[in-house]
Amino acid sequence: MATGTDLDRTDSAILRLLTKDAWLSNKQIAAAVGLAPSSCHERVKSLRARGVLLGAHAEVNLEAIGFALEAVLFVQLGKLEVEVVDDFVGSTATLPEVRHVFLVSGRSDLIVDVVVRDMQHLKAIISEHFNRHDVVLRVETSVVFDSRHQHVMPPP
Repeated sequence: MATGTDLDRTDSAILRLLTKDAWLSNKQIAAAVGLAPSSCHERVKSLRARGVLLGAHAEVNLEAIGFALEAVLFVQLGKLEVEVVDDFVGSTATLPEVRHVFLVSGRSDLIVDVVVRDMQHLKAIISEHFNRHDVVLRVETSVVFDSRHQHVMPPP
């Protein structure tokens, strides 16, 4: 994988543009960074090949498709053996309602961001996935009232 020092100004400019709008055409990116379209295409291919540019995703209004509630789960685990934790993190990340899973230090071992239809759906997710696992000691839930997302690349 590339490091920050492997990126020049043009690579950084391309990444900033794509971070803001992944739907930009190669021609639009090339014009914005002052490259010929063929050179820009090669730069983007190189960024993908080096593992810098991982993908592009559509931002969906989840509330518009029936997911009206977001919650953050603070999960405390009982067995901190690497394989057990990795298996649980992996299975948690595959749940369709899970947006992010963070393995963290501190009072909780995992922080899990979920989106659900309603409180019953949230209860079902916690009961069926978290509370049924022996590795889980405790789940603390916080409902998200508002959130802000930033789609920018930090400066080098």
